[in-house]
Amino acid sequence: MYLHMKEEIKAFNNVLELIGNTPLIKLNAITKEFEGNFYAKVEAFNPGHSTKDRIALYIIEEAEKKGILTPGDTIIETTSGNTGFSLAMVSIIKGYSCILAVSSKSSKDKIDMLRTMGAKVYVCPAHVSADDERSYYNVAKRLHEETKGSVYINQYFNELNIDAHYKTTGPEIWEQTQGKITHLVACSGTGGTISGTAKFLKEQNPNIKILGVDAFGSVLKKYHETKEFDAAEIYPYRIEGLGKNLIPTATDFDIIDTFMKVTDEESAHTTREIARKEGLFVGYTSGAVMQAIKQFAEEGEFDENSNVIAIFPDHGSRYMSKVFSDDWMNEQGFFDSINAEEVQKIEFIK
Repeated sequence: MYLHMKEEIKAFNNVLELIGNTPLIKLNAITKEFEGNFYAKVEAFNPGHSTKDRIALYIIEEAEKKGILTPGDTIIETTSGNTGFSLAMVSIIKGYSCILAVSSKSSKDKIDMLRTMGAKVYVCPAHVSADDERSYYNVAKRLHEETKGSVYINQYFNELNIDAHYKTTGPEIWEQTQGKITHLVACSGTGGTISGTAKFLKEQNPNIKILGVDAFGSVLKKYHETKEFDAAEIYPYRIEGLGKNLIPTATDFDIIDTFMKVTDEESAHTTREIARKEGLFVGYTSGAVMQAIKQFAEEGEFDENSNVIAIFPDHGSRYMSKVFSDDWMNEQGFFDSINAEEVQKIEFIK
C-alpha cells in the first residue's frame, strides 16, 4: 500500500527567476591595509553571470507591457558582451530572435558565448569614432532599420537602464547593509548601474558618497567635472564595459560625487589579485573597481566607520583569453613591471 501525498517540487520555473538578489560578500585580505569595511556586491551570481541580466529582463518586460514587443519579434542591441549574453538568454526563454553588434575589443570568450546562446553576432571595430558607420552603435541602428519587427534596446540612451537598478540593485544594497552603507563604488559604462543604484540610495540617505570608476582613454571623468565633451581624451584602452567615447544619457552625472580613472595594467593585476586573495573569480571591470578603491583609500577617502560597497559586475570566465591568460598579459607588456612570481608556472610530469 502506497501513501500518496501531493508535495510541491521546489523548483524555479525558468532561469529568469534567478535574476537579482545577489549576495554581498565581505572583502578581507585585499583590503586589510585600508581603514573601513569593504563588501562586494557580486553580480556574477546572476544566472547570466553579470549585472546586465537585470536590465535585459526589465527592459524586455517593460516593452512587452507596452505592446512594443510581440511574439516572434527580434531584439537588437549594441554590447561589449555582457548585455548581449543577458538579452540572448531572455530571448531564448521568451521566444525572440536576437541580433547583436559587438565591439572587437570584447574577449573571444564573450563572442563565443553569444553565438552559443543563439544570437547572430556582428563584430565591429572598437577603435573608430561613435559616428563612424562601422561603429557598433551605428551598425545596431542600421540592423534595426533593416529588420522588420525588431526592437532596438539602446542601453546607452534608455532610461529603463537606470530604472532597472533603481528598482532592484539599490534596494537590495540598502536592505543588505541595514542602511549602513557610506560609499558606493561602481564602474560607469552606460551608467545605468551606478545611476539607478545611486538614485535609490541617495533618496534613503543623501550623505552616501557615490564614487564612479572610469578608464584612461574615456571621456566620462572630464565631462563630469567640466560638462564638456573633450574628444582629445579619447584613445584606445583594453578594459571592456567601462568608460565611453560618447556621453550616454543613461548616466546621471549629477548624482555621482566623483570619478577615479584606472589603468588597464593595474586593473588587470588587481583582477587576478581578487581571485588569489579572496577566492572570487570575477571579471576585468571588477578588478577596475577594486583598483579604484585602492586609489581612493590612498587619498584618505575612507575612515574606520566607512562601509564601502563595491559592485563587481561580472564573472571571470568571460576573460580567460585576456586577464587570466599569461600569454595575453605578456603581449600587453603587463608582466614587465611586476615580480615574475605572479606568473604561475605549470609543471608537466613526464
